[in-house]
Amino acid sequence: MQTNDRIYVAGGDTLIGAAILRQLQRQGFTHLLGGSSGEPDLNLAVAVDDFFDQAAPEYVFIAAGKSGGIEANRKYPADLMLDNLRVECHLIDSAYRHDVKKLLYLASSCCYPKHCQQPMRVESLLSGPLEPTNEAYGLAKIAGLKLCQAYRQQYGANFVVGIPANTFGSGDDFSTEDSHVIAALIGRLHAAKITGAPTVEIWGTGTPRREFIFVDDLAEACITVMQVYAGLDPINLGSGLDLSIAELAELIREVVGYVGELRYDPSRPDGMPLKALDSSQLTSLGWRPATTFRSALTMIYAEFLQTQREHADGP
Repeated sequence: MQTNDRIYVAGGDTLIGAAILRQLQRQGFTHLLGGSSGEPDLNLAVAVDDFFDQAAPEYVFIAAGKSGGIEANRKYPADLMLDNLRVECHLIDSAYRHDVKKLLYLASSCCYPKHCQQPMRVESLLSGPLEPTNEAYGLAKIAGLKLCQAYRQQYGANFVVGIPANTFGSGDDFSTEDSHVIAALIGRLHAAKITGAPTVEIWGTGTPRREFIFVDDLAEACITVMQVYAGLDPINLGSGLDLSIAELAELIREVVGYVGELRYDPSRPDGMPLKALDSSQLTSLGWRPATTFRSALTMIYAEFLQTQREHADGP
């Protein structure tokens, strides 16, 4: 990519998409498309086609499609699956028909089987059943992955696929029910601190391990992949850091300053026992995460506090 190329970030108002737009701007790219003010309705094929006709993007990042934590996947499997299937089909097909130079589709670590070998390698994809709590979402993401490969096979399209680790960062959803684990824990532990609650209940046993990547680091990895990776197989986009949910909760407790007790509820679902990616191929491209995990948590909590103050002040 050259700095004056037309670059479209589909899902530019999502956690990952917004970070990619920020990182592209930092790196001096000047012709950026996407975000809340410049995005078509991705669920409508005609709207996506009209956008590609008029904007003529040369490079496309697909960070679009609804997502959520365990509870959102439990409550809204049809919504998550259908939205992602529509979005990826419309974008990938339009990108091919409008001669996009290169496309990066972001899948999900939910694409990997529940009990595959760790750390997860792309060879394990489709080697076993998915984690039941996010099966619908994972299948939709697999469909997008395979659609990119099919367009490469049939048409020679320059479409590549990245599989991010669990992502957190600026712009995350801090709701207690539908958010991902880091944002949910920050929101709940802060509320407990403010109200003086003696305990906070955490879903599951606390033993599952997850790999996390700060969204700004992921955005830089995505740009690196777009610039230099051309493989048919997906490429894992992970930081190399995995923590148990209990370890994560303790770190967030320290950052938030909550002094009460953390209680684990084993009647709630744990999800996959371990989700860690083998990202050796990414690091071989020269990429390394630039942000330490604790400093990232501190930044996100500061942003959360600022948002809380703005809501309290009102319009």
